Amino acid sequence: MTKLTSIPERALDLASMVGDNLRHAGESLRHSVPSMTHSAGQWLETGAKLGALKGGARVAGGFVRRNPVLVAAAVAGAGLLWYAAKRRARRVENEQDEHAIEGASRRVEARRGSGRRAPTSRNASSRQQPRVEH
Repeated sequence: MTKLTSIPERALDLASMVGDNLRHAGESLRHSVPSMTHSAGQWLETGAKLGALKGGARVAGGFVRRNPVLVAAAVAGAGLLWYAAKRRARRVENEQDEHAIEGASRRVEARRGSGRRAPTSRNASSRQQPRVEH
């Protein structure tokens, strides 16, 4: 075993031993001190959960050692799913941004000016260029 795997296993062993000791202490104190039995029950539940975690970690470690290709494929698949979800969210956000401004527009053709300002008379609207549809 390496140090990285032995440290968590040792911590889980200690936690399960503490849970067992608390369970035995809780059983002996159950009738004498009612307030402590509730906290002892919580410690017992915590010990049981840590024991289950230890067993699950042991099974998962064995699976990873026996099937490293399957684990690598699962990690790659999870990465692809995350990337696809990220792209979809970005696309939805961009579509919402495109539809934020609605209205009509027309094309204005640029033409060379003579350098003087156009007259501001009432008939200026009759001199407009015809609309070009594209």
